[in-house]
Amino acid sequence: MMLLENVKGHLKRPVWINADILPGPNGNSRVVDAKPFTDTVTSFFPDVTFSLGWTTGWHPEKVNEGYSWTMVKEMEYICNQLSQPVTFPVRAALVKQSFSQLLWLLKKSNRYSLTIWTGKNDNYSTEDLLYVRDHFDKKQVFYDILEPQNHEFKQAIGIKVNL
Repeated sequence: MMLLENVKGHLKRPVWINADILPGPNGNSRVVDAKPFTDTVTSFFPDVTFSLGWTTGWHPEKVNEGYSWTMVKEMEYICNQLSQPVTFPVRAALVKQSFSQLLWLLKKSNRYSLTIWTGKNDNYSTEDLLYVRDHFDKKQVFYDILEPQNHEFKQAIGIKVNL
């Protein structure tokens, strides 16, 4: 935070700050304590966009559970007390199992969005991403997708891609 504070006057883009604050599907990493984290960040950057997520894992040889109702309701309970925009980083390989829960979460506030991200070895389909694009508000979904799926997704939605 002190490093960002030193360059604050030179920033020309919004600041997004990420932390995994809750345990999530197949996750076994430690979480960051939400209240001290959000309080500290807000004291330096009151206009920040929070990127608050869950610890996750993905295993190709197992059934991978999605984001449960308990997980999204706990996240909403924490985030509804904030005044800043919040994007929820969600793992692309776990989105299909969680459509209802994530749609519910986004409908709780116009400050909320999703950032769909991918792990290097995750297995998911372009069709899953297209389903989100077709059924969720496009202004509330961001994508952080690795190649080659990023290329396939852009082609599927009609964005001209140069090779």
